[in-house]
Parts: sequence; structure tokens; C-alpha cells
Amino acid sequence: METSTALSASKAEITVMPALLRVVYLNKDYEQSIKFIERFGDKLQIEYFDNMQEALKMLEDHYPADAVIASLDAGGKPLLEAIHNSPWLRKIPTILTVTKITPHVIEEARRMKVDDVFPSNFDRGDLMIRLHYFVKRQHYAAMKASEKVSVLHVQTPLWKRVLDVTVTGTALLALLPLLLLVAILIKLDSRGPVVYKSKRVGAGYKIFELYKFRTMRTDADQLIKKMASLNMYNKEDQKAARNGVTLCDQCIGSGTCSNLLFLDGEQVCEKQYHQEKEAKVAFMKFQNDPRITRIGRFLRNTSLDELPQLYNIFRGDMSLVGNRPLPLYEAEKLTTDEHILRFAGPAGLTGLWQVTKRGKGQQEMSEEERIKLDITYVQNFSFWMDMNIILKTVPALLQSENV
Repeated sequence: METSTALSASKAEITVMPALLRVVYLNKDYEQSIKFIERFGDKLQIEYFDNMQEALKMLEDHYPADAVIASLDAGGKPLLEAIHNSPWLRKIPTILTVTKITPHVIEEARRMKVDDVFPSNFDRGDLMIRLHYFVKRQHYAAMKASEKVSVLHVQTPLWKRVLDVTVTGTALLALLPLLLLVAILIKLDSRGPVVYKSKRVGAGYKIFELYKFRTMRTDADQLIKKMASLNMYNKEDQKAARNGVTLCDQCIGSGTCSNLLFLDGEQVCEKQYHQEKEAKVAFMKFQNDPRITRIGRFLRNTSLDELPQLYNIFRGDMSLVGNRPLPLYEAEKLTTDEHILRFAGPAGLTGLWQVTKRGKGQQEMSEEERIKLDITYVQNFSFWMDMNIILKTVPALLQSENV
């Protein structure tokens, strides 16, 4: 009773971030990127990249996205091809943006298995309607898969539930000072909720909200609007000049500039120069650190952002040991008859394939090997098997492979 009361009190103090659609946006064009984030920043959680390798790494590190939007001119083609060739990422909805849509571009997009093509300025079509369609499509696949799994009568054994509640209840109470400290640091570091949630598929193909500490900024849309107000990309506003000198708003009002600088043989308004420099620095900081906060980077590197999942276990969304709860796009590809059995067992924080070692010199564990181990766990799990996996989890975390 005391545990339940303490957890309820802690829960009341934690605000959860609304589950905005999350997109990875790849573009090297500075003007287009600002316009895109300014236009959709209050509707989407946008993770901006100007480098396809960094975008791909973030996706591979299990920070799922509802869609990937990539510019053809910024390496969009190799990024989308890498996604579609990845056994774990290939179900993520993808959108290619191009300067001009032509029959050749459409044919190339079909060959790449891209879900849609938009012009770079998004002046045609409705991006939000398309993104919501992708989400509905995934939910429909989840509903059909859930119907398949329901005949298996998935249930968590009493011994497993008792173990989960006992261990996580004790851990949450013991870690309460650390949880509060992290929450305070997140609040001090940036504005926004303490906890972020994302949809995952667990036992019986049940969709639940997985909790993590927030590691992303929530004020990027305000930052972009501030930069936009400095006339960084508005060509018409930059024409407001006198005698070839680009003026700031104050100078435009007076019709002349009293603080001229001479740079590279040209006259510039000093105030306008510093405004543009400030905006460029802000944008470079934004694109090199795509919404990850200072404390957020530390939380990710130490896996402390995963601690709120203990509450997921305590409330019964998942278990200490089981098969990894999957993002919707990843679960969708495992709804075939030969694979869907992996959802007949509990979802877990750690599991059989995470602690299964391979011989030296062998390649990374394949998709089929992981699925087979998931199914093996479903068919054979027991109290002693769970104990064995828990004891092996810490050494497994020390391996170089991302588990």
C-alpha cells in the first residue's frame, strides 16, 4: 500500500509530453529548413539533420520516428535506400522532397519504394494529412495483428507479475532521489515536460505508451520563428536597402544608417550584420544538436533516460524480461504467420536475444536470428529462465553491440 501511494504521488508531479508525430527531416538547404520547421514546428516533433549518416545513426539507435522526410539534394536517396534495406527500419514511412516533380522523379521514387514525393517547398499536397494516414495505416495493421494473436490467449503468469511488481516497486522507491534529481535537471535545463512517451507494441500486440525522460528541446519552433523574424531568408525583405546598403528595421524607419561597417569592400548596417550573425550561430547550433538538450545527451549516453520504463513494468505494460516492445513500424513487418508468435509472450526491458552471445569474428545477429530467439523465449520462458537472463543482462550491456 505504501509503495502504491508513493508512486501515485510521484506520478502526480510528472507531466507527460503530448505524443506529437515525430519526423526525421534531412535537408542541407538553410532557407528550406527554416521554412519547413517554422511551418510545421508546432504540429510535429522535428529532428533536423543535414547529414544522412547522422540521421541514419539516430534511427538505428532505437529512437523511432513516425516518418522520414529527406531532400533528394541532401543525400535523401542513399538515406531512404539504407532505411528500406534495413530489416529493422524498412517499414518507416518515407517521403522524398525534390525541387521539381517530374515523371522521371516519380518513377525513381517508386523504384526506391518511397511512400510519397513532395516539392521541397510543400506548396502542393497536404503533408499533415499524409502523415496521419501513415499512422492510421500502422494502427490498422496493429488491429489485424492483434486479432491474430488474440486466439493465443496471451496472459502474464502470476509469478511473473509478482516478480515485476516487487522488483520495480522496490527499485522505484530506491531510485526516487535519482528520479527526482533527473527531473529537476531536465526542468532547469530546458522548458517542457519531464517525461516523453512513444507508442510501442507489446504482448498480444497491445499498443501502449512507453515512457522515457525527455531528452529533446520543445522550444525549437520558437527559435526558428525568431530566426525567421531576422529576415534571414526572406528575399523581398532583404531588398529594403538604401544606396546598396541592406538596412535593419530601425534604419528602414529613418531611411538611413548611422552605423555602417565596411566588410569585403561592401557597406553593411552594423545592427543588421549582428542580427544575421546571431541567427546563423543559432541555426548552426540547432542543426548540429537536433533538439537534444545538454542533460538529454548525458541521459542518452548513460541510458538513464530509460528509467521511467520501470513504471511501465510496475503498471503492467511490459515485464522485466521478455521480447523488446517494438515501434509500430517495426512491429508491422512481423505480422506474418511465421513471425507473429513472438507477440504471444510478454514484452520486456531485457530478453533472450539481448544476452545471447555470438562467436568472435561473426557478423551482427541477423533479423531472423533475433525473431527465432524471441519465439524461443515465448515457447519456453519460466521463472528460472528469467532469473538466468536477468543475471546475464549486466555483462551483455558491457558488450559493444547496441542491445
